[in-house]
Amino acid sequence: MRDERGSATVWVLILSAVLVAVAAAAVLVGLGMGARHRAATAADLAALAAAGRAVVGDPDPCAAAAGIAAANGAELVGCRLEPGAVVSVQVSVTVSLGRLGLHDSIGRARAGPVPP
Repeated sequence: MRDERGSATVWVLILSAVLVAVAAAAVLVGLGMGARHRAATAADLAALAAAGRAVVGDPDPCAAAAGIAAANGAELVGCRLEPGAVVSVQVSVTVSLGRLGLHDSIGRARAGPVPP
């Protein structure tokens, strides 16, 4: 019986380490999903803004998309005006994952035509 003295302490430490690792992984996944949703929302709003400007003949609807993307914490990395006042945009949201560094989450959206 004396050989097993203190073994519960070792098991508790191992279990605690596993729980901390699982919690850290859950936080990282949550950060990634949050960035993905922010990127999708920013892309949707930027595409709608650009399509609204394109349908009334604005010469640079992508400027409106860039402003809306920036207001939503994203960066416009692609904007294309298609025939019929349809606009496709791509935005990027940078998320910091601690020691894993900075990573970009990409959001894409397409909108138009919008009635004046």
